[in-house]
Amino acid sequence: MTHALIGIIGGSGLYHMDALRDAHEHDLETPYGKPSDRVVTGTVHGVPVAFLARHGRGHRLTPSELPYRANIHALRQLGVRYLVSFSAVGSLREEMRPLDMVLPDQFIDLTKRRDSTFFGAGAVAHVSLAQPVCVNLSDVLARAVTEAGLGDTIRLHRAGTYVCIEGPQFSTMAESHWYRSMGASVIGMTNMPEAKLAREAQMAYATLAMVTDYDCWHPREAHVSAETAIANLMQNAGHAQAIAAEAIRILGREMPTSAAHTALDAALVTGRESMAPQVKQRLQVFWS
Repeated sequence: MTHALIGIIGGSGLYHMDALRDAHEHDLETPYGKPSDRVVTGTVHGVPVAFLARHGRGHRLTPSELPYRANIHALRQLGVRYLVSFSAVGSLREEMRPLDMVLPDQFIDLTKRRDSTFFGAGAVAHVSLAQPVCVNLSDVLARAVTEAGLGDTIRLHRAGTYVCIEGPQFSTMAESHWYRSMGASVIGMTNMPEAKLAREAQMAYATLAMVTDYDCWHPREAHVSAETAIANLMQNAGHAQAIAAEAIRILGREMPTSAAHTALDAALVTGRESMAPQVKQRLQVFWS
């Protein structure tokens, strides 16, 4: 099996990686079905990487339809220990303008229809999500913006709370104001349960959120539409490619430590020796 140190999940507008060399596609199976698309492995700056288009090539899957568990399990099968998510978001703050980028450090999960754990059915674990983003990985992404020569081009916000809604509809105005009252900074539809599952899989996780609009709360800006969101996202697509490539170079060189890599040490309630063989087989990839 091909081994990849770093996983990249490309969101809306990021369906491939320009810098990927020696690319090979993998049609993977998991205990949770197939991932969103074939996983593409290769190297960037000589570092082994696995890329997955979150919505599938051609953008075929709504946020509610995404096979989140299969996506994370498939990447872990390939050995991924650092997972970088690229995501389109709406802004809930005046200072976070369209075409800005945000490194969220907190999440509010308001999704309703998604399987959000690998555990149950014979094994119990309760991972800590007090700090759902790996600080060291997020720092690498911030440095990548500068080292890619984009520090004077992109307004980068180093922290913020991402509220994740079910979708696929955008918010009502009342909801948008409610999310602002919670202290949320940006709004999206895909980073939960992605971040939760990455922690259970003992993968360091961080997301680079690309602001496309002001949702619908802003009194002077147009309300979000798919057309305007995608148009703004495509303006940032080239920047996202450059940041991803630079982040991979830094990660391959430094391989920073992450508390996520040992998340299950203090989380397991069911001892591995007490798990049935089929349960061990389903979860074994997280310890390999």
